[in-house]
Amino acid sequence: MGALTGRVALVAGATRGAGRGIAVALGEAGATVYCTGRTSEVDARPEAPACVSPFELKHRPETIEETARMVAAAGGRGIPVQADHSDPEVVAALAERIDAEAGGLDILVNDIWGGETLAEWGTPAWKVDVDKGRAMFEGAVMTHIITARHMIPSCSSGKVACWWRSPTATPCTTGAPCSTTS
Repeated sequence: MGALTGRVALVAGATRGAGRGIAVALGEAGATVYCTGRTSEVDARPEAPACVSPFELKHRPETIEETARMVAAAGGRGIPVQADHSDPEVVAALAERIDAEAGGLDILVNDIWGGETLAEWGTPAWKVDVDKGRAMFEGAVMTHIITARHMIPSCSSGKVACWWRSPTATPCTTGAPCSTTS
């Protein structure tokens, strides 16, 4: 039994990168991990031409189902859920699902971004479209706010450990629902 056996986690943005790594680590500790993201095996993705940037998501191979299988292989229980965290209704429905299926949430990992379609990879900073930059920034912040707004009240024990994507963020487990934003 791992240290997190019996605990329920949501990793928002578990499809790839840091979110995927955190989801697998939670699985190693025995947690049930809801792995959310927009990229699912149910969506057909065309094969990428050789000249396409690796940042172009419509050609990336990672999926939430693959992450959930990795969580299970590590010793936890992985539950893939396709979700767009910029949509408050989708996130509210996800919170209701977690409450109904698992009795609430113990751990929230807010590792979502969603700005890849607005990013101008390879463009010098002084040539980046300001409106796209503003939309990317606002979207990234709002997905975190929407997710925290709907998930923190779903905490089963009255306390939750929240990690916001930041190299200096630390877990906050001091009692009442809390978050780390740095």
